[in-house]
Amino acid sequence: MMEATFTVPKKILARQHEITADYLKAIDKHLEDVLNNRVLDMYEIRDFADEMHIHPTHLSNTIKLTTGKHPCFFFEEKIMGIAKTMLQENKVSVAEIANRLTFDPSNFTKFFKRFEGITPKQYREQWLVRNLDL
Repeated sequence: MMEATFTVPKKILARQHEITADYLKAIDKHLEDVLNNRVLDMYEIRDFADEMHIHPTHLSNTIKLTTGKHPCFFFEEKIMGIAKTMLQENKVSVAEIANRLTFDPSNFTKFFKRFEGITPKQYREQWLVRNLDL
C-alpha cells in the first residue's frame, strides 16, 4: 500500500514566510513606538494580528509553523535585547527601564529573571564589572 503525500503549494509557503517577516517588522516598529512614547501599552499577539488584518490564531500557527517557535518568543527576545542594552548603557535606573518598556518595576524584574536567570540589577553589575577590565 502506498502512502499519500501532500505537498504544500509554493504560494501558501510564500504567504507563510511573508506573514512571519511582516510580524517581525511589526515587532520592531511597535517597540520603536514604545521607546519613543508614541504608544503607551505593549502589544499582545491579537494587536499584531489586528494590525496585519489576520486572525490571531492564524498568526500564531503560521509563526510556529515557519520558525518552530511561538510568536511571543520573538517579541520577548527583542524586549530582552533592548533591556540589556539599556542596562549596559547605565544611564537610567532599572525602574526607568521598566517604565520605558511598559512594565511596573517588580514585573520587569520577574520578566527579566525568567529569561536571564538573574535580576536586571545583577545583570548590570556583572556587565559593568566584566567591562571595567577592557
